[in-house]
Amino acid sequence: MARIRNDYENSWWPRLLRWLETGSSALDDRMEEEMEATHEGHLLPSPEEIAAQEAKREERIQRKLSDELALYTHAHQWSRTKGAKLADWAYRILAVVICLAIIFLLLQTASFLPSFGSPDNPAHNEVSRRYIEKGMEETGAVNIVAGMILDYRAFDTLGESNVLFVAACSVLILLRLSSDKKDLSSVHQLEMEADDRMYEPKNDIILQKVSTLLVPIILLYGVYGVMNGHISPGGGFSGGAVMGAGLILYLNAFGFKKAQRFFTFPVFQAVSACALTFYALSKAYSFFTGANHLPSFISPGTPGNLFSAGLIPYLNIAVGLVVCCTMYAFYTHFRKGDM
Repeated sequence: MARIRNDYENSWWPRLLRWLETGSSALDDRMEEEMEATHEGHLLPSPEEIAAQEAKREERIQRKLSDELALYTHAHQWSRTKGAKLADWAYRILAVVICLAIIFLLLQTASFLPSFGSPDNPAHNEVSRRYIEKGMEETGAVNIVAGMILDYRAFDTLGESNVLFVAACSVLILLRLSSDKKDLSSVHQLEMEADDRMYEPKNDIILQKVSTLLVPIILLYGVYGVMNGHISPGGGFSGGAVMGAGLILYLNAFGFKKAQRFFTFPVFQAVSACALTFYALSKAYSFFTGANHLPSFISPGTPGNLFSAGLIPYLNIAVGLVVCCTMYAFYTHFRKGDM
């Protein structure tokens, strides 16, 4: 009952009723006061009469509040009992119907696809043969996989990079602590976690010495994988993952204070935004010229050279930066809530 009264007092219903009844209530009060003053010969009322009038007025207010509360309870009783159950069942039934409709559409679409592995399939005869026979000539990439994902199917790779970026944004929204000084709880938590090695061995000399040796090698190997992705096995995704692992190892060995000297949240924002923007704009140009059979200044170059294969090396760099930053951001926010 107390919860119902609190909900009622905080709702719009009693304010509406009081607003509608303000005019009549004030008029009734003025008329009663004038009649009492007339009957008393315009004499000042005694303290007992004033107390009686206040008691009557308070009783009248309480009676109105009780009537309004009863009306509010009656109006909302259905929505809290039968209405809530009906809405719950309607939600469940609607969810099942939508899922079944999607499953039906997917199965119906799959039924029109050609049989898997049939030699008469167009994809089996045309697409893979085109990748193998014309891939190096058209893209300039020795690595057929790199030419496929960054030239023929570059639009899909752009979607994958955006998926990583959206995932990183979701983690930031859910786990990042606020640096606003007005949010005392977040500021206190950041101060408590300033020494991020409180519960770890401090200044582990073995880990730091090994990391000093391995981190440059790991980062260099990641850069090699990114830059040579069009020549040999590698690429932006694998090289970016290697570089992200190197940054995480450095963070574990030396802590956030030293890692923040070169990698902070503004750096993550700038690198991710610039990499995705460059990828989108460069491939938009390629899509536009290719779809309209227009000449392009981008040349495949000499296959096997480092700076060949058109835009593929630069797209590998953009993808590698996005993957590296996303991996590092995931680790820092799951561990501490900030970079």
